[in-house]
Amino acid sequence: MTCSRCASTVNSSTSLLVATATEQAAPEQSKARTVGAVTGCWRRVGDAGMVRSMDIVEIAPPGFDVEIALAYATAANITGLPIYRNPRCWLHRTAAQHLQRAIALAAPLGLRLRIFDALRPTEAQWKLWNADPNPDFLADPRRGSPHSRGVAVDLTLVDDEGHALDMGTPFDDFTPLAHHANTDVGIEAQRNRLLLLGVMTAAGWDFYRNEWWHYQLFDARRFPLIADADLPQGMM
Repeated sequence: MTCSRCASTVNSSTSLLVATATEQAAPEQSKARTVGAVTGCWRRVGDAGMVRSMDIVEIAPPGFDVEIALAYATAANITGLPIYRNPRCWLHRTAAQHLQRAIALAAPLGLRLRIFDALRPTEAQWKLWNADPNPDFLADPRRGSPHSRGVAVDLTLVDDEGHALDMGTPFDDFTPLAHHANTDVGIEAQRNRLLLLGVMTAAGWDFYRNEWWHYQLFDARRFPLIADADLPQGMM
């Protein structure tokens, strides 16, 4: 889901978004923005009157040879309800470039990536946190999640027939069995986790020790938080 150790408070005088109690209420905000010719390129006036520019890229075939299976678009998550009304898979452009590297590394092995979650608006982070405020597996939305910055991805590997490799636990298994290097899962699952770890770290991603499925960019807090209204097309 997300890495709590890399969450951080964003300076309210310069940030695009501020992780405060107003995010929990998720009020409608008036925002000025223009959408560029390239999908996901946009600019808006920030809370302090500064103009910030971001690049949000949609992750979808054929541009990205991945399988999209957004878990929070279904009721099969810790809230018991769908979180994403309009499921779209987005990443910051920098993260998207690293994802392409991972795709290229997996392909010669006959493997593809299945994505469970990517950019997660701050409103969605609040829904998850309210359902299970467990800092071992969820970032406190008041501090901010790498997912809500568009620079984290939850994923697994699938073979050339579309079958997910055995990773020992399902996605979002909030138990110690989900930890990297847990030797209580089977040998095949340990091997597959290491294979995913190798692909992702070779592509320039950092990992979170408590979740075999979670990867994020290094220094994630340098990216601003993103609310649903800030996306080219909202998800919530």
